[in-house]
Amino acid sequence: MIIIHAGLQINPAKEEEFLKEVTTLIDAARNEEGNISYTLSKEVEKENTYKMIEAYENMAAVEAHNQSAHFQAFVGKAPEYLVAPLEVKVYDATEIQK
Repeated sequence: MIIIHAGLQINPAKEEEFLKEVTTLIDAARNEEGNISYTLSKEVEKENTYKMIEAYENMAAVEAHNQSAHFQAFVGKAPEYLVAPLEVKVYDATEIQK
């Protein structure tokens, strides 16, 4: 299993637009083959900060997600919402499952 944590710092003036756009991404991603979960959480200790927590069966599923039309559309619009670079951490939990 591949787990991804993506930290997003959102412009407060664009937060409502961001939430509408990201909901489309979340709904589509949850229906992808190989997706285990796709969740957005708002940080309580950091204002305007969200964390996307994603889990996939394998790296092929991650690559398919990254190339999907809905992900590419979101990536194209993300600079409108972000006030800092995206922070992405990828964890390979394959060994943990064994």
